Amino acid sequence: MIKSLYNMDCIEGAKTHLADNSIDLILTDPPYGIEGQFLHKHYNRDENNVLYGYIEIAQEDYEEFTGKWITQAERVLRPGGSIYIVSGYTNLRHILNALASTSLKEVNHIIWKYNFGVYTKNKYISSHYHILFYEKPGGVRTFNKYIRYGSDEHYSDKKSMNYSDREDVWSIKRDFKKGQVKNKNQLPTELLKKIILYSTKKGDRVCDFFLGGFGTAKVAIGLGREIAGFERSEIAYKHSIANMDKIKPGELLDSLRKPKGEGAKNSGKRWLKSDIRKVERQFDSSLKDGLTKSAAIKALSEKFQRGKFGILNLLKKSGR
Repeated sequence: MIKSLYNMDCIEGAKTHLADNSIDLILTDPPYGIEGQFLHKHYNRDENNVLYGYIEIAQEDYEEFTGKWITQAERVLRPGGSIYIVSGYTNLRHILNALASTSLKEVNHIIWKYNFGVYTKNKYISSHYHILFYEKPGGVRTFNKYIRYGSDEHYSDKKSMNYSDREDVWSIKRDFKKGQVKNKNQLPTELLKKIILYSTKKGDRVCDFFLGGFGTAKVAIGLGREIAGFERSEIAYKHSIANMDKIKPGELLDSLRKPKGEGAKNSGKRWLKSDIRKVERQFDSSLKDGLTKSAAIKALSEKFQRGKFGILNLLKKSGR
């Protein structure tokens, strides 16, 4: 795995080391083009344990640079593969424009709300990032719907844990590593685990075009995935690569919670006309027998192994 982690620019690195259609998931946090090497002046944070050598992209070069690395990302991603790009808002338009010039298709535009922001006096405080989730057409995209929370799990207010976990606004705290040497910008372990678990299978190949503190690499290996990636900063690369042999493949798997319930087995499948008529007839019959609408839908869901919302939508289309 370590042989697939390179101390070089991601554009040339991808051209040299990654074959077409060879990556299952790209998960990356590119430079924001906002003089990131000076962010500590805005956040008022202690930089004593932060590695020097952060490489920023100049504002005037950001559009061209983004287009080039996203072109390579499109090439190496397999048909059906997923890409998640974490971005602030300043240069978001350049990333969106670059994505629009490729064959990649939007799946979700996720908002990640973190637990602190830049204090401002005369405007709202910015305390979120954008996570752009796209796929490469032409294959089957992995999305493990019940990998973290099952269909039978609910909070005390009866809200589905699975539904809540898959909403497109995420509230995930940053990792604070007080006293530890770290890269300037690192994504939380919980966020990385969530994305990798939902969008890959064990043994899949994950790539990070901007390794930084190697967070993506460490979590991916810990979850039993293969890893590839690039980091230009020699300081950041040497610091992190020296510790990679301490990560045991699959070491995080035993710590994962076991979801309860996997949902209806026919959920998402196309309806046969004959089954649609059966559902309509049984629903009408159930109401005549005195069942409530909710009880009738529950019975139909169990009989046809479909989700309750799927049954409800079918009935709405038929005017029931």
